Amino acid sequence: MIPLSAFNHFMYCPRRCYLIHVEGEFTDNVHTLLGTFEHERVDQIGHKVNTDVHVEYALPVWNRRLGLSGKCDAVEFHSEGVIYPVEHKHGERRRWINDDFQLAAQAMCLEEMLGRPVEKGAIYHYQSRRRRELIIDLSLRNIIEDTAVQIRQLLKEKLRPQPIKDKRRCSGCSLHEICQPEMIHSSHKLLQMNQCLFDDSEEVYL
Repeated sequence: MIPLSAFNHFMYCPRRCYLIHVEGEFTDNVHTLLGTFEHERVDQIGHKVNTDVHVEYALPVWNRRLGLSGKCDAVEFHSEGVIYPVEHKHGERRRWINDDFQLAAQAMCLEEMLGRPVEKGAIYHYQSRRRRELIIDLSLRNIIEDTAVQIRQLLKEKLRPQPIKDKRRCSGCSLHEICQPEMIHSSHKLLQMNQCLFDDSEEVYL
């Protein structure tokens, strides 16, 4: 079974997904520590009921067809039959959309488990204290289907991906010191330069 968190990690960076879920590497930074604290606080709430909405926190979910399993931070069950997952994230909305894919995968798990459509969900950002609603449309569902195959292949083949070339994304990653993307990119660039020199010298020799 693929952990739902792997979708978030994979869409942020396949190498990060590999380091965490294959090699078992993980270190915290200020962002991950705050995120863990906030998730633990949500998990301890248990469940909440009011007149129109019943909320379950830390709800285990799965999708046997896609081979997914994990936990929803919160799922709202509305009196009119609407099922509405809410993922809690530290900080304001970022430009990365990896959180969207994690929420969409949760929705597809809920649909298989409950036999009812889950057409929308939301991501709650602690820093701004606002929800950002996400429509779980067909294009997003197709990406989840394809990504599940890619993640399963990554975990099965155990071939470590190359780091992405994105300084801003790498600098915010808690695995930066383990991954060492700058050193790897520099070594690859040096190898390419050496190969070019070798090719030029071979041409002159011929």
